[in-house]
Amino acid sequence: MAALNEKPNVRDKKLTLDNVPHGTLPRRGLPHNNILPRLMQSVVSGRGFSRGTQLPRALLQERAQKANWHSIPALLQELYTSSHLNSDLTHTHAMLKELSSLLSVEAMSFVAEDKRTAHEAVFPNTHTFHLFGGVNLLVEILMRPTITTLQEQKMNDDLVKDCLSVLYNCCICMESVTKNLAARDDFVFFLFTLMSSKKTFLQTATLIEDILGVRKEMIQLDGIPNLASLVESFDQQQLANFCRILSVSISEPDTGTDDKHTLLAKNAQQRHNISPSCAELNQVTLLNIPGFIERLCKLATRKVSEARGTASFLQELEEWYTWLDNTLVLDALMQMATDEVEQSSNESSDESQLAAAPLRHRLPRSMKVMHEIMYKVEVLYVLCVLLMGRQRNQVHKMLAEFRLIPGLNNLFDKLIWRKYSASSHFVHGQNENCDCSPEISFKIQFLRLLQSFSDHHENKYLLLNQQELNELSAISLNANMPEVEALVNTDRNLVCEGKKGLLTRLLSVMKREPPDSTFRFWQARAVESFLRGATSYADQMFLLKRGLLEHILFCIIDSGCKSRDVLQSYFDLLGELMKFNIDAFKRFNRYVNTEEKFQIFLSQINSSLVDSNMLVRCIVLSLDRFENQAEDGCVIELLSECFLLSFMENVSCLNTSLVILMLARRKGKLPFYLNALREKEHAEKFPGCLLNNFHHLLRFWQCHYLNKDKDSTCLENSSCIPFSFWKETVSVLLSEDRTSLCAVISYIDVPYMELDRGLLED
Repeated sequence: MAALNEKPNVRDKKLTLDNVPHGTLPRRGLPHNNILPRLMQSVVSGRGFSRGTQLPRALLQERAQKANWHSIPALLQELYTSSHLNSDLTHTHAMLKELSSLLSVEAMSFVAEDKRTAHEAVFPNTHTFHLFGGVNLLVEILMRPTITTLQEQKMNDDLVKDCLSVLYNCCICMESVTKNLAARDDFVFFLFTLMSSKKTFLQTATLIEDILGVRKEMIQLDGIPNLASLVESFDQQQLANFCRILSVSISEPDTGTDDKHTLLAKNAQQRHNISPSCAELNQVTLLNIPGFIERLCKLATRKVSEARGTASFLQELEEWYTWLDNTLVLDALMQMATDEVEQSSNESSDESQLAAAPLRHRLPRSMKVMHEIMYKVEVLYVLCVLLMGRQRNQVHKMLAEFRLIPGLNNLFDKLIWRKYSASSHFVHGQNENCDCSPEISFKIQFLRLLQSFSDHHENKYLLLNQQELNELSAISLNANMPEVEALVNTDRNLVCEGKKGLLTRLLSVMKREPPDSTFRFWQARAVESFLRGATSYADQMFLLKRGLLEHILFCIIDSGCKSRDVLQSYFDLLGELMKFNIDAFKRFNRYVNTEEKFQIFLSQINSSLVDSNMLVRCIVLSLDRFENQAEDGCVIELLSECFLLSFMENVSCLNTSLVILMLARRKGKLPFYLNALREKEHAEKFPGCLLNNFHHLLRFWQCHYLNKDKDSTCLENSSCIPFSFWKETVSVLLSEDRTSLCAVISYIDVPYMELDRGLLED
């Protein structure tokens, strides 16, 4: 009992320092900025400083004046003290608002400046906030309700909103903050739960997108709590924003162009990694969400007048700023708002009422159109990725059922390829075709979707309307050819409506594009995908009747187009359009009717042998086919008159070379070609150079095509040569029997052999 009445000595007092409030001192007589007692106590107790805000307030205030901290550490001390469990968060919110005002200025300046030259030192307030544990404290405050069962611990949405905004501002200015947050799985998955609140959705989605963009490992969507019900709760506007997050969750990561990611390396990796990738698993997760694809189709095809109106113009403007992340565009929007709107009010979804309402009582239509376009860009991207995945057939079936293509056809003239007006140029700056424009991005994404939709799939005929399908049937009938099975099986209730189908509309705008327009490349790719697969005479004639061949030749010969990408896409399209088609070669001959034009055409091919190899391969295959039809009078006439078929050039691309050698093998002339290559080597005093390289390429060909069914099918469909003959020819060429006149090895002198036997060991 006596011991209980004894006063604790000084040492005992030191052991109770943890109970002393932050910013106060345990002993009288010491300066208030002296941290020595706390350091001594940490040695004894083993509990030292875990964050800068544990330093004495007096010391922080004294140092803040010299370091220009703007009282951020002191504010963080108050924020920490006022944000404990069961505390009144009103004061916490007030402190957070004060801190937010100091950080938001730096974030806005970062957006306005060139981000590539920005550095953390340029943003001292954000750096100080992070240095003294501000980021970790906000994460702790946000996640605090998850560690308690008390109902009253549900946080105010406005406080959550401001916490998220401050975190996002820190991520903008300091990439290290973003990476640290991305490494915390618990926080990342927790953020998705905040998307269930409409008040905090936009801030949450923006922060999640920023975090996932730097995350090393792709997030697994099936780990998100109650994902299906969460997505079901989204309105269409939220669903479009959610697609921005999905874009980094369902796409395979960009592996770059280094040696570790060559086609050969990818083939080896695919053989070793049999299980689906995280991106593929995420795609399956999305497809299993009831109604998900149907809602995306509705969002992609809805008209501007069907979009739900926003209650406040300022709210709309805030969302624009978040979407665009570009103050220059925001300035343009603000100027437009000043010109067109003097006050905001609830807008009508009825287009007739919208047109009749005074201008100052409605949101500018030009802004509504652009807003809707930006939503659709994200939705089309997600649909495009799903179309290219392993569940392609399932996605195709759903897109057809939910009438995606007819819906896009209805939007083509009014939204997708609408005519430019003075008010629609504001996002383009000096160049209407700059890639930063949402409208340009929308068009390119639309064309990529058409390419993915049509490529080697029978649903491609949904791009036509009833009359155009009947035209295809008539072409086949007149040519005494059976209709393509895919055409016969097309559900006429799911095709395009109106006077023109989507493919025909695309051809019309394609002809009006400037020579070096970026769109030309994507337009040609989309049309080419319609022709890919087994060659269809009716499909070719459908496009030939609409002047496509003449348009392509004009671009290659007469337009002065210098874009290598555009020329390559046009060469490939021309090859698919002309392959085995006598009428196409006749049309070619009528357009290229002078020696000058023909020389320009050859010059374009010779200057881009790699880019034009698909066209050259088409000509070689067609020539062989026509020669075997020598009894046909039309073929004889064509062979005697066509410039193109009477003049062939050597090419260096592997599959084109193989086509030539396969045809030579059929005619028993393979040794002649191989010997010609050997003589060329010796004439140029580089013995073994060509043939060794060709041998390496043939071994790569085996490694690549014998492991990828799709590519082998493409070769067979595009050449009309059975894939078995491709394999046989390559095997004959790679034979190690030096007595074989058809083996490459027989034409390489032993001293010059450089055969890489380890190529296939992996």
